[in-house]
Formats: sequence, C-alpha cells, structure tokens
Amino acid sequence: MKRLLPILLSFLVTGVFAQERYLGQVFSDVDVQTVLYGKNYTVIGVPSLGHTVETARVGQPLAADVYSPKGDTETKRPLVIYFHTGNFLPFPQNTSASGTRKDSVCVDIVRKFAKMGYVAASVDYRLGWNPIAPTQEGRVNTLINAAYRGVQDARTAIRYFKANAETFGIDSNKIMIFGQGAGGYITLATASLDKYSEVLTTTSGVGKFVGSNGLPYVIEKVPLPGGGVLYINGDIEGKVLGIVPPNADGTFNAGPPPTGDTLCFPNHVNHTSKFALAVNMGGALGDISWLDANTAPIICIQAPYDPFAPYDDAVLNVPIPGGQLPVVRVQGSLAVQRVMDELGVNDPFKALDPAKDPIGQAIKEKAGGHINLFPVVGSSILDSSPWDFWDPATNPNHATSIQTNPDMTAEKGRRFIDSILVFVAPRACIAMDLPCKASVTSSTKDLTDADVNLVLAPNPAYDKVRVEVSRETPIVSATVTDINGRVVATYKNINHNVLEVQRNNLNTGMYIINMTFEKGSLSKKVMFQ
Repeated sequence: MKRLLPILLSFLVTGVFAQERYLGQVFSDVDVQTVLYGKNYTVIGVPSLGHTVETARVGQPLAADVYSPKGDTETKRPLVIYFHTGNFLPFPQNTSASGTRKDSVCVDIVRKFAKMGYVAASVDYRLGWNPIAPTQEGRVNTLINAAYRGVQDARTAIRYFKANAETFGIDSNKIMIFGQGAGGYITLATASLDKYSEVLTTTSGVGKFVGSNGLPYVIEKVPLPGGGVLYINGDIEGKVLGIVPPNADGTFNAGPPPTGDTLCFPNHVNHTSKFALAVNMGGALGDISWLDANTAPIICIQAPYDPFAPYDDAVLNVPIPGGQLPVVRVQGSLAVQRVMDELGVNDPFKALDPAKDPIGQAIKEKAGGHINLFPVVGSSILDSSPWDFWDPATNPNHATSIQTNPDMTAEKGRRFIDSILVFVAPRACIAMDLPCKASVTSSTKDLTDADVNLVLAPNPAYDKVRVEVSRETPIVSATVTDINGRVVATYKNINHNVLEVQRNNLNTGMYIINMTFEKGSLSKKVMFQ
C-alpha cells in the first residue's frame, strides 16, 4: 500500500462544507465546561495501596470536558463522546506523549466537532493493567479487565448525557462514540459486545479470555449458596454493584484487592446505553465474533503498519527494551470492516454522494472498497498515529514518542485530523440521520465505462486529457484529486458530453477524475508525464 500523506488541508472542512451544519465549521467559537459523569472504583492504586479506591480520591475522576458551539440556539444537537489514548495507563508513567482527556488531539477534535454544531465531550475513564506481567496470562487477564471497565465507563458516560440531555441541549438518540488508540479499543468493544457471554466464547482465538485453570478473566457474577447471585466485575452496562468475593470456602480473601472491595459502582441505571455510531481511530477489536447484524455502525481510521494495533488479524504485542511481549490476538480495522460489509451493516453508507465524499473516493482502492475504512500512513511505517501532536517543550515523554512520529508538528497533526473529519462527517450524517443526510446521499450508482460510452485520451498525457461520453449521458460535474486525495481541480455545471482536464501547474504523477452523471458516478485514473 502506498503511503498516504495528510490528505486534505483544513480549508476543506471549512470550504467544501462551509455553509452546512454538521459538515463544516459553521461556528467561530465554543463554550467549555467540566462535569463529573459518574463515580466508580479504580484498581490503579491496588499495587501500592492493596485495595481499590473511589476514582475521585486518586486523581482519576470520571470527568468530561464538554464543548458546545458558542451562541447556538439549537436545543436538539448530536453528541460526540471522545475517548483518549494512553495504553490504559496513567500519564506520564505510560511513557507516551498522550493519555488524558486534555491531550492536544482530543481538544482539537472535540473543538472542531463543536464548531460544526455538535456537543462534544472529551472524557476520562478508569485505567490500570499490567503490560509487563511475567506471564502472558497475566497480561491478557489485566488487559481484558481494563477494556471491560472501559466499556462500563463508556456506557456510563452515554447514560449520563441521556439523563442530562435537556441541560446540554442534545438529542439522546443521536450519539457518536469516538475512540483514539486505547479509546478505540473501548469504542469497538462498546459497539460490538451485546452480552457478557461473548467475552467467554471468542473465536479468534478460541477462549482467549479464559485462563488455563478454566476460570474466566472477567467474572460478571457467581451464584450464592443460599440463592441469588453475587456480581463481581459487574455487567457490561456498569449498572450493578460489583465486589470482590470471598474465597470458594467462604473465607476472607486478603487480595489484593480483598474481599468486599468495590469493582463496579452503578450510575444512571434508569437510562439506556444505546448510541448511533462508533468511530475507532487506531484501536482494535477484542474478538471478531462480537460483531453481528445488531452491531452499531462503525467507522475505522488506522495506520496499516501500526505496530501497536494490528490492522487485520494478529497478536497484539507490547514493546519493551530489547523486544516485545505478546499479549493477545485481536482484530484490527481491516478485519472489522470486512465483516461489517459482509453483515450488511455498512449498506446504508453506499448511498453517499461521491461528490460529497472526496476522501472516500480518493482512497477507495487503498481501502479495498470498504466504505467505512480510512487507511492512513504518515511519513514512517512506525507512525501509528500521524494525527498526534504535542508540545515538545513541556511533554515529559517527548523523547520516546518522537521516535515513532519523527516529523511530528501541530500543523501536520491538524491536517490529518481535518482529513479524518472530512471522512467522518458525511458518514455521521447518515448514521445519526442528521439534517445534512439529504445533502450527502444520492440514489445514484457506480457506473462503468460502457454505461456512458467513455473515451479518455491521451493517457498518459502531457498538457490535457479529453474525456468524451455519450450525448445521452452528459457529465454533470467533476473533480480531480491527486493520488493522496487532495482536490486539485473542480468543474461545476458541465452538462456536456465533453470535458477537457487541463494540467496547468500539476506535478508529474497519477490523478483521479471523479465524474458525476444524472444516474451515477465514475472515477478514472490519469497520468500526467
């Protein structure tokens, strides 16, 4: 796969969709407030304290920074809930440049969503696992528990905003969850896990979340001798109290954490955790079997060479000095979208108007035809998150993070983010049935050369390419993009069977002419020598 550079400059976000809410940034400023969306108990301090602690007491509150468009009078707005990256470990101990809800990437993305007319919340969630446990079972056990807590916290956040929909001016039926890195693992699991039993019945690989002793790594509940049940890790909704049980013989378990410690605290139990769309940016799925026809729509953005999250189906590894430690087999963005297409979940997105999907049209081949997959490659195959950026002068983990993003700058990160938003925005209009849906969909289809009697010559060309079609199927409009998706020319209101594409100042290379007709669209590659 050829390298994908930053695809569209920020003017596309504010230019192509400039006057339409939810597609372009139609607001100039935002309001910000911080709220607590719930409380729970974290294991982050167990190694030193010996017991779980309420999140607020260890500096890890379940907090959200909520951004909304300044001066907006709309009271039923879609909501984006954004989950940061950080390897489920606290910053800066995670040795990453990222790991909080106030990361530069988080703030940039939610601010831009708010300027597009959304309410957008960048949220914290519970952390804690052991990536350097001496056994692979130990690493898998603690990782799936971290992801399970993340799912509980994601659904808690969804319910909090539903419970306070009027306060924030949101439509509780139009919620998107958007996760980056570890946050992507959370959004994928939240979108696909329907019931606890799926954690135990994985297929890729089989039973990977059950220990060699036959006990699950995550235990939802156990029956009590006298009747009833005792919840331990709690349900996947996070709606019940979960506590550490006694030993099998009923004696006190000294832990850590000890018998009686809280593992899950219920929040907002009278509301549902349903949402309309999930976006994964750089994460992977715990198991492909979790996907089914009832899965919420998912958009995936990932670096195909990501060393930290497999792009297809592979074992997740943790880097350590001198090598890597294997953790668990997971499925990445390509595997996810392959199945989502097979299940038909992506079918509604086929109605996207090609003219309103410049990124999707430009990367269609690189994405293998998967309509909700955006493969992104930076300047290095080690760059797992080319959208990431931070302040080198103040970030304590700059020296380690710059090794996998050597040309990191705020400008580069924002340009990738702008491209990602151009890709996500029209798909969100469809998934959440927003007012912009009508302007990004069409009843047209992909046409063939024979459908319009296409003749394109010369190709390769030096100064211009002549495109001719049947008089009965005139070209309505056309755009020309370079191989990386950047729009370099636009032809509107053609309504003629002949189009001459002038080279002008274009560099030598491959370009794509995207043509629209009354009955469909057609894209052709051309080469300027």
